[in-house]
Amino acid sequence: MTRRTDDLLDEIAALERELEHELNRARVEFRYRVEAGRVRFAREVRELHRRAKQSVPRFLREASVVNLLTAPIIYSMIVPIALLDGWITLYQAVCFRAHGIARVRRSAFIVIDRQHLAYLNAIEKLNCVYCGYANGVFAYVREIAGRTEQYWCPIRHARRTRAPHTHYRHFLDYGDADGYRRRLIPLRNALREEPHAPDH
Repeated sequence: MTRRTDDLLDEIAALERELEHELNRARVEFRYRVEAGRVRFAREVRELHRRAKQSVPRFLREASVVNLLTAPIIYSMIVPIALLDGWITLYQAVCFRAHGIARVRRSAFIVIDRQHLAYLNAIEKLNCVYCGYANGVFAYVREIAGRTEQYWCPIRHARRTRAPHTHYRHFLDYGDADGYRRRLIPLRNALREEPHAPDH
């Protein structure tokens, strides 16, 4: 990689640290903390949240017709998403173990916690559970696919790709035949250990 690429990677790491700092600032502003995996709000904040909750009948009355009509189609996606979740979990359990690739921790990507917010009604909580699960599955699949690509074909595309996965930054330049032959095995070996989260 070029020095400029290394500089950009350092900038990305710095931005990740800044993002974590900003998330910590939000915890202070909205007066909650995370203890043993559970979110704890200050008592008066919980009371304010309860008062802000909209009733289900009012929520349904104020919902647009389009939202109500498309909801069954949106929720029908749970079937292919759950199948994808199960199949990709089986895939990495068999193939990653066979190739010595560190397995992706599903719980690091599928985070379902917004249903505990007291200002959400039952429908909003269900929506949040669904979205947390669906987007978590897609992020989980993306990480597994990224590790798979790094193992089998760690070469950047000639054309720019939008929002590539995190492993892509370590891939070899398109057309770098010498680099490919030299670095393929080290890139594969790098997958044997779980990537470390950036320092905060």
